Amino acid sequence: MVELFETIVIEGPVQRTFDLARSIEVHLLGNDHWGERATAGTCTGLIGLGESVTWRARHFGVRQSLTSAITAWRPPFYFQDTMLCGAFKSMQHDHYFLALPVAEGEAPRTEMRDVFRFAAPLGVLGVVAERVVLRRYMRALLRERNEVIRQVAANGEWRRYVPE
Repeated sequence: MVELFETIVIEGPVQRTFDLARSIEVHLLGNDHWGERATAGTCTGLIGLGESVTWRARHFGVRQSLTSAITAWRPPFYFQDTMLCGAFKSMQHDHYFLALPVAEGEAPRTEMRDVFRFAAPLGVLGVVAERVVLRRYMRALLRERNEVIRQVAANGEWRRYVPE
């Protein structure tokens, strides 16, 4: 099993950042070049506890589907999504949000921290794939997603995706 940790600071209050991280449309902004689409479940808007979404995308030249559900929920500070079915043996993503202290006159900022765990199928071959390819590939996808959230929050585009 691989465990990845990523942290990024987002301009904006914690509730807005929490909502951007669970927006189906914001997720798709960062994955358009993979042909990713939400095809079943919660396909638009903000996904919440107990809801699921099925994603279809092309990775490594193969069209794949992955269904995940929101399995833990403590708004606006934490949520977890867990793979229900897909190409991995297992996948779980914890999202943490912390309002950072600000001086008088400063805009609010939020620390967004990800703990992302996954395991490849196929026993020893899967472990080799995790070490050689998947760890780097999944970290790049996670960083790309986080950068999209940071940009959407910073440029005011967030208004298209979350309520004020």
